Amino acid sequence: MAIDVTAKTAECTVSITRIIDAPRALVFKMWTDAHHLAQWWGPRHFTNPVCELDVRVGGAILIHMQAPDGVTYPMTGTFREIVPPERLVFMAVAEDANGKALLESLTTVTFAEQDGKTRLTVDAHAIGLAPIALQMLAGMEAGWTQSLDKLAELAMRACG
Repeated sequence: MAIDVTAKTAECTVSITRIIDAPRALVFKMWTDAHHLAQWWGPRHFTNPVCELDVRVGGAILIHMQAPDGVTYPMTGTFREIVPPERLVFMAVAEDANGKALLESLTTVTFAEQDGKTRLTVDAHAIGLAPIALQMLAGMEAGWTQSLDKLAELAMRACG
């Protein structure tokens, strides 16, 4: 895991690699099927009451993460590259309740087969677009870590 936060430019880069005890095709599906994604996306105790994916290059992403206190964090995005079951690249924009962009990120996810398991690598680079983005960037590594923990748990349950 690597993280680099540059306060002056309000940027953050996170790189996390995990071995998930599930086949690559299943793990890829959990990233590209809205029903599955809604179950693991976001930090622990967050839910996703809105999770819509148009999985094609240029297709839209819409996720509303809801915190335990009821606050909703909308995110829109666009798929840039899709190579099943090997790679996903998407642009995402965290917005405020009025649709103002707060943070923009480019995320590349690679899925490698490794002895029946999946070697998953997430590389995310985010740029802050509003003052609140510094706080969001500071939590980016923890958010991705918790999301991937939830993904791994869901994938293992799916494998029975």
